[in-house]
Amino acid sequence: MNKRNPFKHLFMFVLVLALVVVTAACGNGDSTKEKKENSSWDKIKKEGKITVATSGTLYPTSFHESKTDKLTGFEVEVVREMAKRMDLKVDFKEMAFDGMLTSLNSGKVDIAANDINKTNDPSRNKKFAFSTPYKFSYATAIVRKDDLSGIKTVDDIKGKKAAGEATTNYMKIAKKFGAEEVVYDNATNEQYLRDVSAGRTDIIINDYYLQKLAIAAFPDLNITIHPDLQFETGEKGTSIVMKKANSNELKKHIDQTIQEMLDDGTIAKLSKQFFDGADVTKQPEVELK
Repeated sequence: MNKRNPFKHLFMFVLVLALVVVTAACGNGDSTKEKKENSSWDKIKKEGKITVATSGTLYPTSFHESKTDKLTGFEVEVVREMAKRMDLKVDFKEMAFDGMLTSLNSGKVDIAANDINKTNDPSRNKKFAFSTPYKFSYATAIVRKDDLSGIKTVDDIKGKKAAGEATTNYMKIAKKFGAEEVVYDNATNEQYLRDVSAGRTDIIINDYYLQKLAIAAFPDLNITIHPDLQFETGEKGTSIVMKKANSNELKKHIDQTIQEMLDDGTIAKLSKQFFDGADVTKQPEVELK
């Protein structure tokens, strides 16, 4: 008669128990991962509010009306309409560009909207997710009207004082051509323009549509858009930006809503309102020099 081995059965029991624990752990891991991925959207929906970083100083995309001091602008109103369609309230936080990225990383804000473009920069694309783009443009250069700030070609940018914020795509262009950085912390358009006019700086590289309106707003200043300098910035269009981690569901809802607003003409209408009749939702037909 064969004797039963109690140790054998004990070993089998322990093995089965271990498999159950491992299986349960794997299942919980998948559930936790899915919950984590959806946490940004879940938090926003629960609170019924989306927190948005913007500058409040960048005309006409994010600025304060002179009479009422109300925050408005092309992207401010795009976000307001987007949030309305998503059944959310909006809480705008005004800050400089660097502060926007820092606040996204820390979770102080949910998204940023301030003429921010997706580029081929792998370090930025690794940290941040970008919505469906809704504005397309290119870069131009504001210089002094009387002497073009001594800049005839891009070679003459070397050594000139370029005004801007340190980590923007436009400042990267200026640095590429050897300009000396003059960094501003969320300054108004007027301060930038007056400094060029007075010779404190020499050049501002920025979005064409923004610069065109800025020039028109200050006709008495000694400034103009350089006739021969246009820059390809590597942009893939202006987008709403969010932290990449845990943003899958948030990005899906934002993309869907932005696309609806593009399809029904809402964003084109806002563009014409703030960009003097121009439709920035279409790629500009410009041969970049």
